[in-house]
Amino acid sequence: MENKKQLPLRIGVGIILLNSKNYIFVAKRVDNPKNFWQMPQGGVDKGEDFLKAAYRELNEETSMINVELIKELDDTITYELPNHLLGIIWKGKYRGQKLKWFVMRFLGNDSEINIKTKKPEFCKWKWIELENITDLVVDFKLHVYKEVQKKVKKILN
Repeated sequence: MENKKQLPLRIGVGIILLNSKNYIFVAKRVDNPKNFWQMPQGGVDKGEDFLKAAYRELNEETSMINVELIKELDDTITYELPNHLLGIIWKGKYRGQKLKWFVMRFLGNDSEINIKTKKPEFCKWKWIELENITDLVVDFKLHVYKEVQKKVKKILN
Protein backbone atom coordinates (compact mmCIF):
# COMPACT_ATOMS: atom_id res chain seq x y z
CA MET A 1 0.00 0.00 0.00
CA GLU A 2 1.86 3.08 -1.15
CA ASN A 3 -0.05 5.64 0.89
CA LYS A 4 -2.25 4.22 3.62
CA LYS A 5 -3.23 7.71 4.82
CA GLN A 6 -5.01 8.41 1.52
CA LEU A 7 -7.58 5.75 2.32
CA PRO A 8 -10.55 6.94 4.39
CA LEU A 9 -11.68 5.48 7.69
CA ARG A 10 -14.87 3.43 7.60
CA ILE A 11 -17.56 4.94 9.83
CA GLY A 12 -19.02 2.29 12.07
CA VAL A 13 -20.74 1.38 15.30
CA GLY A 14 -19.83 -1.01 18.09
CA ILE A 15 -22.15 -2.61 20.61
CA ILE A 16 -21.21 -3.48 24.17
CA LEU A 17 -24.00 -5.86 25.03
CA LEU A 18 -24.58 -6.72 28.68
CA ASN A 19 -26.68 -9.59 29.98
CA SER A 20 -28.50 -9.58 33.33
CA LYS A 21 -25.22 -10.47 35.13
CA ASN A 22 -23.35 -7.63 33.34
CA TYR A 23 -21.35 -10.11 31.28
CA ILE A 24 -20.36 -8.92 27.81
CA PHE A 25 -21.34 -10.65 24.57
CA VAL A 26 -18.35 -11.57 22.38
CA ALA A 27 -18.11 -13.72 19.28
CA LYS A 28 -15.37 -15.39 17.25
CA ARG A 29 -15.14 -14.33 13.61
CA VAL A 30 -15.56 -16.92 10.85
CA ASP A 31 -12.76 -15.32 8.80
CA ASN A 32 -10.04 -15.53 11.45
CA PRO A 33 -8.80 -19.01 12.45
CA LYS A 34 -6.97 -17.66 15.53
CA ASN A 35 -8.58 -17.37 18.95
CA PHE A 36 -9.73 -13.74 18.66
CA TRP A 37 -13.13 -12.61 19.84
CA GLN A 38 -14.90 -9.31 19.37
CA MET A 39 -18.03 -7.41 20.28
CA PRO A 40 -20.61 -6.84 17.52
CA GLN A 41 -19.70 -3.97 15.21
CA GLY A 42 -20.26 -2.86 11.67
CA GLY A 43 -20.53 -0.10 9.14
CA VAL A 44 -23.02 2.74 9.04
CA ASP A 45 -24.94 3.07 5.78
CA LYS A 46 -25.03 6.44 4.02
CA GLY A 47 -27.54 8.70 5.79
CA GLU A 48 -28.14 6.13 8.55
CA ASP A 49 -28.44 7.22 12.16
CA PHE A 50 -25.73 5.70 14.44
CA LEU A 51 -28.19 4.15 16.88
CA LYS A 52 -30.30 2.64 14.09
CA ALA A 53 -27.09 1.23 12.60
CA ALA A 54 -26.18 -0.32 15.98
CA TYR A 55 -29.57 -2.05 16.29
CA ARG A 56 -29.40 -3.20 12.65
CA GLU A 57 -25.84 -4.56 12.94
CA LEU A 58 -26.62 -6.35 16.20
CA ASN A 59 -29.64 -8.01 14.60
CA GLU A 60 -27.77 -8.90 11.38
CA GLU A 61 -24.90 -10.51 13.29
CA THR A 62 -26.72 -12.15 16.23
CA SER A 63 -30.49 -12.09 15.45
CA MET A 64 -31.06 -10.28 18.78
CA ILE A 65 -33.91 -7.80 19.02
CA ASN A 66 -34.74 -7.77 22.74
CA VAL A 67 -32.24 -5.09 23.70
CA GLU A 68 -32.43 -1.63 25.23
CA LEU A 69 -30.01 1.25 25.09
CA ILE A 70 -28.19 2.03 28.33
CA LYS A 71 -25.84 4.73 27.06
CA GLU A 72 -24.18 6.07 23.95
CA LEU A 73 -20.48 6.51 24.72
CA ASP A 74 -18.99 9.94 24.09
CA ASP A 75 -16.74 10.47 21.09
CA THR A 76 -15.62 7.85 18.60
CA ILE A 77 -12.69 5.45 18.83
CA THR A 78 -10.51 4.79 15.80
CA TYR A 79 -8.30 1.89 14.86
CA GLU A 80 -6.11 1.36 11.82
CA LEU A 81 -5.56 -1.94 10.06
CA PRO A 82 -2.07 -3.40 10.10
CA ASN A 83 -0.39 -3.16 6.69
CA HIS A 84 -0.80 -6.87 5.91
CA LEU A 85 -4.61 -6.53 6.07
CA LEU A 86 -4.86 -3.39 3.93
CA GLY A 87 -6.41 -4.20 0.61
CA ILE A 88 -7.93 -7.39 2.02
CA ILE A 89 -10.51 -6.23 4.55
CA TRP A 90 -13.38 -4.10 3.11
CA LYS A 91 -12.05 -4.80 -0.39
CA GLY A 92 -9.23 -2.31 0.21
CA LYS A 93 -11.52 0.73 0.47
CA TYR A 94 -10.57 1.75 4.03
CA ARG A 95 -7.49 1.96 6.25
CA GLY A 96 -9.41 1.38 9.50
CA GLN A 97 -12.59 2.23 11.34
CA LYS A 98 -13.94 5.11 13.36
CA LEU A 99 -16.50 3.59 15.72
CA LYS A 100 -19.33 5.08 17.76
CA TRP A 101 -20.03 2.74 20.69
CA PHE A 102 -23.32 1.95 22.42
CA VAL A 103 -23.83 0.14 25.72
CA MET A 104 -26.97 -2.00 25.56
CA ARG A 105 -28.77 -4.48 27.79
CA PHE A 106 -29.91 -7.83 26.39
CA LEU A 107 -33.44 -8.47 27.71
CA GLY A 108 -34.09 -11.78 25.97
CA ASN A 109 -32.80 -15.21 26.80
CA ASP A 110 -29.86 -16.92 25.16
CA SER A 111 -32.10 -19.04 22.90
CA GLU A 112 -32.83 -15.84 20.93
CA ILE A 113 -29.15 -15.56 19.93
CA ASN A 114 -28.53 -17.01 16.48
CA ILE A 115 -25.22 -16.35 14.72
CA LYS A 116 -26.11 -18.67 11.80
CA THR A 117 -27.50 -15.73 9.87
CA LYS A 118 -27.87 -15.12 6.10
CA LYS A 119 -24.25 -13.92 5.94
CA PRO A 120 -22.65 -15.35 9.10
CA GLU A 121 -19.77 -13.33 10.53
CA PHE A 122 -19.31 -15.41 13.67
CA CYS A 123 -18.80 -19.13 14.33
CA LYS A 124 -19.04 -19.10 18.15
CA TRP A 125 -20.27 -16.75 20.87
CA LYS A 126 -20.12 -16.48 24.66
CA TRP A 127 -20.67 -14.14 27.60
CA ILE A 128 -17.51 -13.00 29.39
CA GLU A 129 -16.67 -10.68 32.25
CA LEU A 130 -15.86 -7.07 31.36
CA GLU A 131 -12.38 -7.60 32.84
CA ASN A 132 -11.64 -10.19 30.14
CA ILE A 133 -12.59 -8.32 26.95
CA THR A 134 -9.00 -7.20 26.40
CA ASP A 135 -7.62 -10.77 26.70
CA LEU A 136 -9.20 -12.10 23.52
CA VAL A 137 -9.12 -9.20 21.08
CA VAL A 138 -6.93 -8.90 17.98
CA ASP A 139 -3.89 -6.67 18.74
CA PHE A 140 -4.81 -3.76 16.44
CA LYS A 141 -8.12 -3.31 18.31
CA LEU A 142 -6.64 -3.64 21.81
CA HIS A 143 -6.53 0.11 22.54
CA VAL A 144 -10.20 0.36 21.46
CA TYR A 145 -11.26 -2.40 23.85
CA LYS A 146 -9.22 -0.91 26.73
CA GLU A 147 -10.94 2.45 26.27
CA VAL A 148 -14.39 0.87 25.98
CA GLN A 149 -13.69 -1.25 29.06
CA LYS A 150 -12.76 1.84 31.10
CA LYS A 151 -15.93 3.71 30.03
CA VAL A 152 -18.23 0.75 30.72
CA LYS A 153 -16.68 0.26 34.20
CA LYS A 154 -17.66 3.85 35.05
CA ILE A 155 -21.23 3.23 33.89
CA LEU A 156 -21.57 0.01 35.91
CA ASN A 157 -20.09 1.46 39.12
